[in-house]
Formats: sequence, C-alpha cells, structure tokens
Amino acid sequence: MSASPRSSHTPILGSLARAEPFRSAEEAWFWTMAALVARRDGARITAGKGTTVRPCEPDDVVKCLDRLYRQRRITLVHARIMRLWGERGMPPAPQDRADFQLWNEAMDRLEFPLRIKGIVAEAPAAPRQSAQILPFPGRRA
Repeated sequence: MSASPRSSHTPILGSLARAEPFRSAEEAWFWTMAALVARRDGARITAGKGTTVRPCEPDDVVKCLDRLYRQRRITLVHARIMRLWGERGMPPAPQDRADFQLWNEAMDRLEFPLRIKGIVAEAPAAPRQSAQILPFPGRRA
C-alpha cells in the first residue's frame, strides 16, 4: 500500500478560494431550484463539477430560507411563490401583482443571510459624487 494520495481523490471544497459568489439572492435561488429539480429528476449532484465553482451547496440556500421561515420573516405563501417561479426559472412579472410583491419581499429577506454567509457577493459601493453647496435663499453673505 503506497502512501501517495490517489489521483481520483481530490478534496471537494479545496477550491473554495476560486468560488464565485452569486450577484443576488434571486440568482442564488434560481441556481438552487435548478439543482433541486435536477436532483428530484434523478441527477446526482456532485460538488465542484459545474462550469462555475460556487461557495455553497443548494441545501445551504434552503437552510437560510428555512431559518427565515422559523423566525417568521417569511411565510408559507412566500415559499410557495418562490418554488413556483423558481421552477419556471424566471421572476414574476409586475403584472402578476401579488406574486411580484411576495417574490420581492422574499428575495429582500433572503439577501442578507446569503450575504453574511458569502453566498451572495457584497453590493458594490455607490460611486461618490461631489456635492455642490448652494447658498440659502434670503441669507446675506
């Protein structure tokens, strides 16, 4: 028995430094739903085999959602809308007023925990613009 490591055995999370976080909670949710649908249909999900290395597993996003539900930050109605539109792979249109509102509420509430965990990238800082100081009307200099 040799002491050298097997070439077929590489650490799954060894490339976490190269992991590319999602740009938004919505992008993370669509990725999660695609993985869950594939798993339901019989695909075997293996970490590190996709085209882009991600900083999480689909179950990590689901755990964040579950925690929000247990904290009563989202309801089952939010979760139903997220599942329905997540399976479709697109957000609801503004014409679907109720779904659109629930979707946006759920994404806003999911964004923060995903940012804390590093699943969603930090939002870029808004560029600072210099302000012009205007004189107060009626004041004499």
